Amino acid sequence: MQRIRLRYTKRGRLRFTSHRDFQRALERALRRSAVPMAYSAGFSPHPRISFANAAPTGSASEAEYVELALSAPRDVELLRAQLDESLPIGLDIIDAVEARTSNFTDRLEASLWELRLDGVDPDAARAAVAAFLAEESVEVQRQMKNGLRTFDARGAVVSLEVTESQVDAGVPALPESTTDIPAGRGCAILRLVVRHATPAVRPDDVLSGLRATADLALPVPAGVTRLAQGPLDEESGTVTDPFAPDRGAASALPSEEPESQPV
Repeated sequence: MQRIRLRYTKRGRLRFTSHRDFQRALERALRRSAVPMAYSAGFSPHPRISFANAAPTGSASEAEYVELALSAPRDVELLRAQLDESLPIGLDIIDAVEARTSNFTDRLEASLWELRLDGVDPDAARAAVAAFLAEESVEVQRQMKNGLRTFDARGAVVSLEVTESQVDAGVPALPESTTDIPAGRGCAILRLVVRHATPAVRPDDVLSGLRATADLALPVPAGVTRLAQGPLDEESGTVTDPFAPDRGAASALPSEEPESQPV
């Protein structure tokens, strides 16, 4: 059985798709692409598909992950291209590797988020960020299945800063479809690295913490995009590529080509 790990996006209006919406779209794409899926056993077999740490509904993302189990081997890049073509624009398969290591979900230790605060003065945002980071603990509340829960939004935050726009910083801009910020309107842009904890600390929780510690009010809802998720480099505080171990294991395999014999 071959296992393939895919990285996909949620862009533009498709950021409002739920986990189940994407699951249905992916299963249709798998059928259209005639992918030889492996199925579970029992009275109600279903495709063996594993999703990892999906972004909240309403958040855009450049780094969502899913793993497929196949009953017959397929070329990884060809499979990626076929699925990408079969999915709607905005749900894009942008990377794929053959799974050669275990415990993939354990590698998703942290996420890098971009928060676009339309109508917020960058200086006011810097002051609010400084006040938030100066606290040892910032309690926020969120409605969960079991009722209203209070938890610390500060402890999971690795870094939080106000940055220039991606273009001004020399970083390639996100596709236009990832944001609905009107052109010509200024906004503060926050970069947030947060550890994956229990309960999960979301960008909305950090925004609630900024409001609690510095009374930072947002005139319109923030535009939230997950830029990356994966292992956390504790020294630099950066989020690294979770596919790197699989690529490394693949490159370490011995070549299947026969060795040339001396004449």
